[in-house]
Amino acid sequence: MLEFSSENINQMEHLYRINLINSCSGYKSANLIGTKSKEGISNVAIFSSVTHLGSNPALLGFFIRPKTVMRNTYSNIKATGKYTINHIHSKIIEDAHHTSAKYDSNISEFDTTNLIEDYKGEYLAPFVKNSPVQIAMQYLEEYPITANNTILVIGKIEKLFIDNTLVEEDGFVNLSKGDIATINGLDGYSIPKLQERLEYQRPKSEFKKTTI
Repeated sequence: MLEFSSENINQMEHLYRINLINSCSGYKSANLIGTKSKEGISNVAIFSSVTHLGSNPALLGFFIRPKTVMRNTYSNIKATGKYTINHIHSKIIEDAHHTSAKYDSNISEFDTTNLIEDYKGEYLAPFVKNSPVQIAMQYLEEYPITANNTILVIGKIEKLFIDNTLVEEDGFVNLSKGDIATINGLDGYSIPKLQERLEYQRPKSEFKKTTI
């Protein structure tokens, strides 16, 4: 196996280090976060850091990079408190990836891609049309990460919209049925398939080691 010490990592060429560290943690969620400014300009941007924080209350978090440059998503969320999380599926990967480009706040990524903004009732923030899983979020709080000046943004789920073919009898959302993507590193996309579901695990009364 290749071995990298912290000294090796610190001395690496910039892009090599970014690729290595961004991909070594494993596959990440692939989502588009939709927001709207107080001026009425929509924004949509790709994020690979959305994570489950709890089911009761239903909370999700995601990380914002340092505010040394313009962060339209963060600014809009702070201004309005509303945003949406939309799963990326196989047919929109290229357009979703393009939303990582840094446009001025007066330009909507919906206008620079084939992504279509979708509104539900009076909800302020735009959803991404035809995304199999769409989540309406309310900003709750944030925590600064002093180690690298990022911010953990926490929100509660206000509404869930899920393609009815994905939800199984016990409430499990089978993402593989929706060709939903995952991200490897910064620019690698995969469409995973469900292999199996396993039962809730309890301690064994006897132990027998098997070699794999």
